[in-house]
Amino acid sequence: MVKITDVARHAGVSPSTVSYALSGKRPISEETRRRIEASIRELGYRPHAGARALASSRSNVLALVIPLRSGIHVPVVMQFAVSVVTTARTHDHDVLLLTQEEGEDGLRRVADTALVDALIVMDVQLHDPRMPLLRTLDRPSVMIGFPQDPAGLTCIDLDFMAAGELCVERLAGLGHRVVALVGSPPEVYVRRTAFAQRVVQGFTAAADRNGLTSSIHPCEASPAAARRVAEQLLSEQAALTGVVVHNEAVLEPLIDAFEQLGLRVPGDLSITAICPDELAASLRVPVTSVALPSAELGARAVELLMKKLDGAAVPEATLLPPRLTERASTAPRNAP
Repeated sequence: MVKITDVARHAGVSPSTVSYALSGKRPISEETRRRIEASIRELGYRPHAGARALASSRSNVLALVIPLRSGIHVPVVMQFAVSVVTTARTHDHDVLLLTQEEGEDGLRRVADTALVDALIVMDVQLHDPRMPLLRTLDRPSVMIGFPQDPAGLTCIDLDFMAAGELCVERLAGLGHRVVALVGSPPEVYVRRTAFAQRVVQGFTAAADRNGLTSSIHPCEASPAAARRVAEQLLSEQAALTGVVVHNEAVLEPLIDAFEQLGLRVPGDLSITAICPDELAASLRVPVTSVALPSAELGARAVELLMKKLDGAAVPEATLLPPRLTERASTAPRNAP
């Protein structure tokens, strides 16, 4: 590994002069600086993170804020986290993961130190209590999610309202007239988490527009809860032939429960979902789904932050359009 002493020897200067060139703590001549920079390039020297931070007044660390509270599906959250970390590394940044549910206090504690250059905030609520602070921080931020009022913030997300609509439109196009949404765990709706609320809005709007009978059913993330919801749906809506699932953890148990209760998928019941493509494609009955682009969202959030750190203008709102992939879980409704 090339050391600062190797650079100094190659450039014909002292190690302290190389250090000054990296940190900017003391002035050096332009000729000496050019010679040191040439040696750094030729030898492939990578300055220590501390030296880079001194030279740029940055820590080269991003904060990723993910409160790991009940109702969050951790495997999907980790897909976002991996994407953020790998993309940040391409920009020579590390990532500090903040998982405690501390709200504004946690953000302020980090922002008041020199620990991080910028923040990515997840698990956004419609009326998120962190928004006023994010608008006033002297550090750039990006929210993966859209609050009710995103003015003055930089937000990116899948267009979940359009995703809910697209799932219903596909079922309506196949002739289904009675549909249900099996949604996120109840506490996600109680917190008014933005993505879940927008799926409900899209589902309801598309069902009303197409004259469908519809209902919404929050579901705990367990096989037992999936079974209870399936039994409730068949008890309350005997004519049900279409289901939209927005709860990755119960997608497979729900299909199993319906089939155990005598409904074949897709012969008797068509199912669409909003979930990661790899999950939808891997099930015993591959599910027609709108992809959850967690890797793309994480990467693009980092790219937005890098532009903001460089002083470039970025759009306040970035909504990714939903993409539906047809698989084996949907079919035309059987004629009565």
